[in-house]
Amino acid sequence: MAGWRFEAIGTHWEIETSSPLPEPVRSAVSAVIERFDRAWSRFRADSEVSRLGREGGTLASADAAPMLDAYRALTTATDGAVNPLVADSLAALGYDREYSLVPRDPLAAPADWTERVSWTSTGVTASAPALLDVGALGKGRLVDLVMTELAEVPDDVVVDAGGDLRVRGSGERVALEHPYDPRKAVGVVEVRDGALCASAVNRRAWGDGLHHVLDARTGVPVRTWAAAWALAPDAMIADAVATALFFDGGPALALAWGVEWVRMTTDGRLQCSPGCPAELFTVGGPGRAAAD
Repeated sequence: MAGWRFEAIGTHWEIETSSPLPEPVRSAVSAVIERFDRAWSRFRADSEVSRLGREGGTLASADAAPMLDAYRALTTATDGAVNPLVADSLAALGYDREYSLVPRDPLAAPADWTERVSWTSTGVTASAPALLDVGALGKGRLVDLVMTELAEVPDDVVVDAGGDLRVRGSGERVALEHPYDPRKAVGVVEVRDGALCASAVNRRAWGDGLHHVLDARTGVPVRTWAAAWALAPDAMIADAVATALFFDGGPALALAWGVEWVRMTTDGRLQCSPGCPAELFTVGGPGRAAAD
């Protein structure tokens, strides 16, 4: 396998293919990533989503409907805990555009986000300034877009964006990284023609107990769950479920969407879906690490 490694959207990417990707294909992939980032990154002052946060109005993007349809399902399943207007809540805790990491008082996200934000197949409209954060599933969506761009590449392909990955072809053995010790794994799973995405409180963490997985109803980081992994045919759905699993409604949503999963409590207990193919253990062996 040939590997192409690069940095984008604040994380490390690796694309593995049977033979090196030609330069036109690499350029096309880079353009897909830049277009998505330019539209949806709240960390860019020049992005369309940042403009939406300042001014309201419309953001034209075919990605709006798939992502916001999924967000609506996430909000319903988690009784409002997952909400794309959580951006201001994250900023209040210091996870802002400048990465100040200086926390202020927790800020709950507006519960009525679907009244403020509407969308169609061509874009999203905010009736008033509304800063969207698509972190619960956006990286997965981008992994899917990159895989689509590689549709004409022959044979096996692995797209890995900071541990959120999608595999086409023969299986990839993936270690489930221990959230408190990246040298260890809590299990291993074979991913074949599908996606594995993860979320963990040790990534994007700062301060005492501060991390990026918030309960939007309170603006406070979750305390019960330390990590979650989800297996699905596409990465956006896997990414979305990996977030939902931090809340009570996550397993039911995973069942409805046909997603297998593993999650770990902050005191080290593991749970998994009845049909999950992962082999679980305390300390594991080699494999590509899956952790958001």
